Amino acid sequence: MNTCRVFVPYGALGTGIAEESFDAGVRMKPDVIACDAGSTDSGPYYLGTGEGKYARDSVKEDLRRMVKAGHWLQAPVLVGSAGTCGTDGGVDGLADICREICKEEGIPAKLAKIYTQQNADMLEAKDREHKIFPLAGAPQTDGTVFEQCTNIVALAGAEPFQEALLRKADIVLCGRATDTAIIAAMPLLRGCHEGGAWHGAKLAECGALCTTNPSGGGVFLTFDELGFTIEPTSGDSCCTKYSVSAHMLYENADPFCLREPSGELDTKNAVYEELDERRVRVTGSVFKHKPYTVKLEGAALAGYQTVTIVGIQDRRVMKDPELWIGNLKQFVESKIRKYQIPETDYNVDFKLYGWSAVSGTKPPEGYVPRELGLVMTVTAKTQALATGVAKMYNPYLLHFPVNLKEQLPTFAFPYSPAETERGPVYEFKLLHAVEVENPLELFRIEMVVIS
Repeated sequence: MNTCRVFVPYGALGTGIAEESFDAGVRMKPDVIACDAGSTDSGPYYLGTGEGKYARDSVKEDLRRMVKAGHWLQAPVLVGSAGTCGTDGGVDGLADICREICKEEGIPAKLAKIYTQQNADMLEAKDREHKIFPLAGAPQTDGTVFEQCTNIVALAGAEPFQEALLRKADIVLCGRATDTAIIAAMPLLRGCHEGGAWHGAKLAECGALCTTNPSGGGVFLTFDELGFTIEPTSGDSCCTKYSVSAHMLYENADPFCLREPSGELDTKNAVYEELDERRVRVTGSVFKHKPYTVKLEGAALAGYQTVTIVGIQDRRVMKDPELWIGNLKQFVESKIRKYQIPETDYNVDFKLYGWSAVSGTKPPEGYVPRELGLVMTVTAKTQALATGVAKMYNPYLLHFPVNLKEQLPTFAFPYSPAETERGPVYEFKLLHAVEVENPLELFRIEMVVIS
């Protein structure tokens, strides 16, 4: 029977696990070590700038473990969504770290770099051919959206990883990829059950999140021609039918189906069986092939921001914070209008922490907070304008009453200066899919020998 053992040590490269949990996974002799290195969870900034989210030292430590273990096991190491957002710079940056590790550890390696960043002109041509369409909640494309984006990436499926493996790569560093493709690539290449390969990959994409101890370590999957078995590598953790099946809900609108570039995973008839207190066996998943499409992600500059934070304990404000905010904004905006600054050039947002900043819903009737933290964010076309507007608010954020006839209260700025310039901010512009002729069409693979 065709089998493939996959060790997923981290939910994301740079987040780390305990040494004993990693070593336990290595002792189970995986055929491949695979993990994700990025996400859109932290917003569009990382894609917009091409910068990574995690500390370089943390990423290097995690990757060093994987490279050393892969060399010892003679098992390939696969990493996807390099540098958080998967730009070409993210791939090259992770490759630089990999070279450092190999030199320091005396490990020769054949490295595959899979580039997933896209050219705006090429995508415009695809759009004119009506081969790009919006995903749920995204707008239709127009003639300018591609050139507006500072960076656009396409999410690789399993095939680019498989191509790199067929070229005998020891280490594969891919730009943006679906979390599942990184894990499913080798089992599919070895002829394991297709539905099981995609289903197991989905459950293990975030490492130990599918276990009873989400922060406890990695997970280990054994794929075969009928399904897969999943278990934790941490000694104080278990996989249960509940913990495993629940992960189909994670970042997924449908608890039974999952769309991938080559088709759709259907788990409606999946059977979860607890083999013992640590392991779960899954069978019955089905993968249905569909026309090949690749997801696109793009981010564009949205403006510049300046933030001011204020701490408030005034009892009069506490009685009705929204009234105070409304009066404050009306008063200051009337002064700003005298300078003839177009309202379309800036936006002021208030968030009252301790009132409704997180939920966005008004607290229950009668609720009076003891104190509030006000975060004012000004977004404008230029940094100078954002800071200028924030400065116009400054004196009133320090001394503004609920009623103008009352004595002025005093609030507190925790920092001096009160205004903190956040610099450029970005917004997602593309959450679309593109039809392609073949799975490798949008991706470029470069092989590098490290000796």
